[in-house]
Amino acid sequence: MLLVLYVIAITAEAMTAALAAGRRDMDWVGVSIIACVTALGGGTLRDVVLGHYPVTWVRHPEYLWITAGAALLTALVAPIMRRLRSIFLWLDALGLVVFTVIGCQIASGMQLPITVVLISGMVTGCAGGMLRDILCNDIPLLLRKELYASVSVVTGALFLGAQHLGLNLNLSMIGSMAVGLAFRMLALHYNWQMPKFVYRDEWR
Repeated sequence: MLLVLYVIAITAEAMTAALAAGRRDMDWVGVSIIACVTALGGGTLRDVVLGHYPVTWVRHPEYLWITAGAALLTALVAPIMRRLRSIFLWLDALGLVVFTVIGCQIASGMQLPITVVLISGMVTGCAGGMLRDILCNDIPLLLRKELYASVSVVTGALFLGAQHLGLNLNLSMIGSMAVGLAFRMLALHYNWQMPKFVYRDEWR
């Protein structure tokens, strides 16, 4: 089940990344690169930091073809994408929670401390989007006021808590991802935001 959700998530992330690349007037090679970086960058960064080799797309190069193909398909049908915005918001949120749980699972399997496990989940869930925003010259969503990284941390904490209580793995995954997905969509619907730090230097 998690594999199916993962493939759906990387496909959705690649498609949203392709739209971001299109807004920057990139050519098709650029669109494909941005899509692959967005969909697979978080897991790659996690694997490099944790020394978890080979990285995901080296073990499964078909993921590169899936993400690049999804990006190019998006470029072809871009005019109808605006009608599917709400679907992409759901899929992006699904990608966030799925990547988070996968990142937590990998770090847990390496017997790493709980803090590192949570960070591994957050990096897996958020770093791809951050790399996309940097390459597209935008302020990363992770650093803005939206509830994004916090959703990842909550999802990871719920997953680890469920595992600590001895719950079934599938139940732990489904429960934590369902709560994280609902949290993210409610945050978007009601415009929940993190507190902002605003500083204006008045000295002249």
